[in-house]
Amino acid sequence: ELRERGTRLAGEARRDPATARGAIGRVATQLGVNPEALRTWVRQAEIDEGDRPGTTSEDAARIAELERENRELRKVNEILRTASAFFAAAEVDRRLR
Repeated sequence: ELRERGTRLAGEARRDPATARGAIGRVATQLGVNPEALRTWVRQAEIDEGDRPGTTSEDAARIAELERENRELRKVNEILRTASAFFAAAEVDRRLR
């Protein structure tokens, strides 16, 4: 809620030429947040709205999810490779006896 309010207020202040300069700093002070945090929130909101190039929040979440899934699948494949080698060696050992 604070993030949404801050980005909205900063956006409104930046649209007005009379208050555009230093808008983020003033709004951050009013809300009691760090100006850099508010600047980051505003930048991400602009990206999400398509006003600025970059990776949207939705895309970033999807990428993170796919990376997690990829790590999990690599672990599973390694386990299956190890198990396959173990059982293949056991089968060869059984045949030699």
